Amino acid sequence: MARGPGLALLATLLLLAVAARPAGAQDNCTCATNKMTMCSRSGPGGRCQCQAIGSGIEVDCSRLTSKCLLLKARMHGPKSGRGLVRPSQHAIVDNDGLYDPDCDQDGRFKARQCNQTSECWCVNSVGVRRTDKGDLTLRCDELVRTHHILIDMRHRPTSRPLNHSDLDAELRRLFRERYRLHPRFVEAVHYENPTIQIELRQNASQKSPGDVDIGDAAYYFERDVKGESLFHGGGRDLFDVRVRGEPLHLEGTLIYYLDEKPPEFSMKRLTAGLIAVIVVVVLALVAGLVVLVITNRRKSGKYKKVEIKEMGEMRKETGS
Repeated sequence: MARGPGLALLATLLLLAVAARPAGAQDNCTCATNKMTMCSRSGPGGRCQCQAIGSGIEVDCSRLTSKCLLLKARMHGPKSGRGLVRPSQHAIVDNDGLYDPDCDQDGRFKARQCNQTSECWCVNSVGVRRTDKGDLTLRCDELVRTHHILIDMRHRPTSRPLNHSDLDAELRRLFRERYRLHPRFVEAVHYENPTIQIELRQNASQKSPGDVDIGDAAYYFERDVKGESLFHGGGRDLFDVRVRGEPLHLEGTLIYYLDEKPPEFSMKRLTAGLIAVIVVVVLALVAGLVVLVITNRRKSGKYKKVEIKEMGEMRKETGS
């Protein structure tokens, strides 16, 4: 009989311990592929549901979250002070930095984006501006797809030379296993010490509804290289690239975006420095042409004087 009160006391203590634990420790309701979410158990059966910070859109934690929702979460979450990668002039240059994007219910970028000053522009499927900025009357008839992405980076010195085939195999494994990108979308891996380039290609006809988008995979990779992993725990938040057992440290990432249709920029997009260079070159060409014309005229005048002199001498000889 004395055991009854003791068991009751033990049960009470266990209930208090469970109640004192954090909610996350009770049910482990987190999003493995996106740490910038708010998760809770709700609905039938207490299913774990996670919503992206900033948009409130529910995300599928078994796959990568779209870049649009991730950028929006960065604007509404803790600030890291870092902007977007700026590709070279050979593709589309992202000079606008981090902005608060407008996403549709599927998490995709809307074709037209605007800021708080009612300044608007058109973007591609990875959210990079592809037109000049305008006002609220600006129209963006379609969301142009980015079908080719080139990731350019360097690696720190290694203890022994890297073999291209080993590097190729490791990076393809990384995109296949960590980012769940189908191998057919990793077109090529190029290497010339210390520069590494990864080509991703995926047009609209190749992408099935369940396929990871190359833009999302490239963004997750970029954040991993910068030490800002988007994965949540379980070891996936650790970015570890190894070639034949030796860690490979990557840095200096540049991403080039190529669209299915060319961008629509005007001369307004040229920077003041570039315009100044163009003006100097044009003036130099004009000056060169003026000098050439003057020189030719002087030479022509000399030739005429020689001809007149020679004709006069011939007439004198004939008359004599």
